[in-house]
Amino acid sequence: MDRLSVTRAEAKAGMRRRSSSIIQEVQPESEDDRLDQGALPNFNSSWVDAKGAWLIHPLLIVLLRLLFNSLPTVSRELSWTLTNLSYMSITYLMFHWVKGIPFEFNAGAYDNLNMWEQMDNGEQYTPTKKWLTGVPVCLFLLSTHYTHYDLWMFVVNLMALLVVLVPKLPAAHRKRLNLNAILHPEEDDE
Repeated sequence: MDRLSVTRAEAKAGMRRRSSSIIQEVQPESEDDRLDQGALPNFNSSWVDAKGAWLIHPLLIVLLRLLFNSLPTVSRELSWTLTNLSYMSITYLMFHWVKGIPFEFNAGAYDNLNMWEQMDNGEQYTPTKKWLTGVPVCLFLLSTHYTHYDLWMFVVNLMALLVVLVPKLPAAHRKRLNLNAILHPEEDDE
């Protein structure tokens, strides 16, 4: 089997294989998937458009901040960094890591898409996506300010911001980082 051929699992998952590439692109849906997606609303991602859902993010940040402030050995600076890292980890996992939907009402039409790609039918620069991009940036700025611009805390907070912000960019839409190509390069040579 040559390196440019598509494996059965990748074809089923809708991934286009490039030779030993660490970036894979999710193929557009088939006509059947588009019809299934249009048949019913996507309950997995439609709730994020509600203004009340926008309040979850500041509330989560305040609760995380209170949690880390209540720990006796955690300094104020570390508390902001831990709040930033926790929020970024939660939102990355929720919006960019998990694919598909927990409901089975549309015949698997969204199985290859993460929540960010499902939101607003994949449109970019909607109010919800602007809000969800702005919150991590504001939290980064707050955590950088309240850590008194400490270099190490700045680097940690910046790395967390980049991990969450890069998948939100339009250039990263329907792109996946292939960690197997990085961690196990010998398997790609087969």
